[in-house]
Amino acid sequence: MSSLRPAAAMRTFLQPLLILFLFLSSTSSVSGSNICTSRGATTCQQCLAVHPSCAWCSQEEFGKGGSSVSRCDLKQNLLDEGCSQGAVEFPSSTLSIQQDEPLSDKSLGTSDVTQVQPQKLHMTLRPGDSKQFTVSVKQVEDYPVDLYYLMDLSYSMQDDLALLRTLGNELATTMGRTTSNLRMGFGAFVDKTMSPYMYTYPPEAVENPCFGSHTKCLAQFGFKNVLSLTEQVARFTEEVGKQHISRNRDAPEGGFDAVMQAVVCKDKIGWRPDASHLLVFTTDAKTHIALDGRIAGIVQPNDGLCHLDNDNVYNKSTVLDYPSFGLMTEKMSENNINLIFAVTSFVVPLYQEYSKLIPGSTVGLLSDDSSNVIKLIDEAYKRIRSKVELELLGVPDELNLLFNATCLNGEVIPGVKSCSGLKIGDTVSFSVEAQLRSCPKEKTHTFTIKPRGFTDSLEVTVDFACSCSCENEAEANSSLCSHGNGTYECGVCQCHSGRLGPHCECSVEDYSQSDDANCIPKQGSLICSGRGNCVCGQCYCHANEFGQVWGKYCECDDFNCLRFKGVLCSGRGKCNCGFCECDSGWKGENCNCSTRTDTCMSSIGLLCSGRGQCVCGVCECTQPGAYGATCEKCPTCPDACTIKKECVECQHFKRGQLTEDNSCNRICRDEIQPVDELGFRSINAVNCSYKDENDCVEHFQYYEDESGKSILFVVKEPDCPKGPDILVVLLAVAGAILLLGLVALLIWKLLVTIHDRREYARFEEERAKAKWDTANNPLYKGATSTFTNVAFRGN
Repeated sequence: MSSLRPAAAMRTFLQPLLILFLFLSSTSSVSGSNICTSRGATTCQQCLAVHPSCAWCSQEEFGKGGSSVSRCDLKQNLLDEGCSQGAVEFPSSTLSIQQDEPLSDKSLGTSDVTQVQPQKLHMTLRPGDSKQFTVSVKQVEDYPVDLYYLMDLSYSMQDDLALLRTLGNELATTMGRTTSNLRMGFGAFVDKTMSPYMYTYPPEAVENPCFGSHTKCLAQFGFKNVLSLTEQVARFTEEVGKQHISRNRDAPEGGFDAVMQAVVCKDKIGWRPDASHLLVFTTDAKTHIALDGRIAGIVQPNDGLCHLDNDNVYNKSTVLDYPSFGLMTEKMSENNINLIFAVTSFVVPLYQEYSKLIPGSTVGLLSDDSSNVIKLIDEAYKRIRSKVELELLGVPDELNLLFNATCLNGEVIPGVKSCSGLKIGDTVSFSVEAQLRSCPKEKTHTFTIKPRGFTDSLEVTVDFACSCSCENEAEANSSLCSHGNGTYECGVCQCHSGRLGPHCECSVEDYSQSDDANCIPKQGSLICSGRGNCVCGQCYCHANEFGQVWGKYCECDDFNCLRFKGVLCSGRGKCNCGFCECDSGWKGENCNCSTRTDTCMSSIGLLCSGRGQCVCGVCECTQPGAYGATCEKCPTCPDACTIKKECVECQHFKRGQLTEDNSCNRICRDEIQPVDELGFRSINAVNCSYKDENDCVEHFQYYEDESGKSILFVVKEPDCPKGPDILVVLLAVAGAILLLGLVALLIWKLLVTIHDRREYARFEEERAKAKWDTANNPLYKGATSTFTNVAFRGN
């Protein structure tokens, strides 16, 4: 025991010393060098740009007691050093909501429907600082719909026009199930009215492009607004019935000219500001795109303006080129248009590629005679309403936005600004982090966040806190700066060119070797790190063509950081004294690693198809045999039946692991169609069966149509083992009991009989062996006794 006492005493002695050492270390880290003091900021603006925690002291007398005190420091350190509260420049980032109307439940035919909350907010941001806010979006029920039907009237669409004349009422009835406030319009297009797009010879072909085929056709035109949006369905049917087929010369049509005019001519088309805008584009052919006009000598780009004359005909067809995808996307976003490509199977792959370039558009497979156009429009509208995707308008380059989506069942998807699999009435929210990377030239800016295709939006105004209030009191050529050799600003002198020193008292022409000692960080180092001159005991850093050099010893710069593919900090951060400070959404030593996960999301809604992990925005497949951008290809992985089984369980039966995890809506994007029995639909359809938790056999068919839409046909009634008949069971049990009793009785009787017979046989056998002789029985005495009289002498 005595040997342990010195050790215990030693521990008791060392513990206070250790605590004291840690305290002194933590104190020095606060009151000594920190991120604010280590950057060598010499102006208030430079200080604010170092870090959001840095403050500047503009008090004139501050620091006169010691040369090591820095005006750029943590706020509390400045106050502890004697800087007055009023002289501390420390603008803070703030956020306030200016307009916050609650979300509407249902459209009541008024214009004050709210689908986005909040509507306005104001932020103040410091460089490097960020603020978070939440945007909620709800698609209200019975929202007004404007549907404009834009049809190709070239010769190959003749049967489609004939059928459309009879579908007006049915189309209105179908859309009426979704909204009670529907307006419909009709427009037509062919192509540009000049060679080589139209027939110009013989002359009769100009008025009748079908000349020579014994058919009367309408003269070719670019685009014509036949019927502006109206609530009168009869007018739609009437105007469509008046239309006639035309004809153009080359195979592609001029449909994009028509799309542009239908989008930008808001007044003539009649788009309402408080309605969903559907533009249905129907054709069976390819369409001309930007620069195709050069074939006809048209070199003037499309200007994106409305050019409909008094007859509602596009009058710049021969002057302006076809619009580009970028221009159409911009105009559709401005006017909240959802474009539906209703095209035949021949051109579906082409328009699917077009749709990828036009956000908010969708593609539907149109039958050869357009007989399924109503179903196509209805399904396309449901697909549009089932997805909410935020778009950004007017965000400055210096502001970085990072999104996290909270979709159905409270599931948070980081790095994503869209939700899918929604139903009308569902509410989703998006957490937005706004970070100011650097200071723009303007002091304030307003940008917009809005769901694509919605008229509602969130307006965000940002004030950039990049300057100090003390700069407004700057005194040029101040006497405090060595007789007017600088500008006195925020407590320090901003010296004129060629002057140095706290009060601009030194000239760069002055030099003394004794001052060099103050410009060397450690023995053997270069003066001012070899990147400046030592003047008056201060480092005067050289200008550098690559960027800025600063620091007490010119040790810091903004260009010596790690690069990726030759770009400093990958172009996604700023270099600060040898280290990359990454923008929001990026990480890594050179900021080349994305924190987004939506780029790893597969078509079935799983990160890397559930077969890998998302690293820096790219899938790394971990399951053997899996490959592809999202690990979607895997010949050796479980088949489609195994994968889709879970979707049938959660979507149709509302049970299973995906239902418990609240991930059904994210993972399963299939359409469920209950059927009585599975039929033949395509050679690509897969029939599947599995046994559920109730030992029933479920049957379903997995099918993908031409547009890539996944459909699961599920048999309504599973094959379950029939339950027992109670009466039969009772009778069977009673009969079994009686039978068992009878059998037991018979067995007992049989055993007893066998036993008795054996005993009797044994008795008979023993009796047969017994030989009784009474004369010889020594114990036997007869009943008669005979005596002989020896004295008697008979006759």
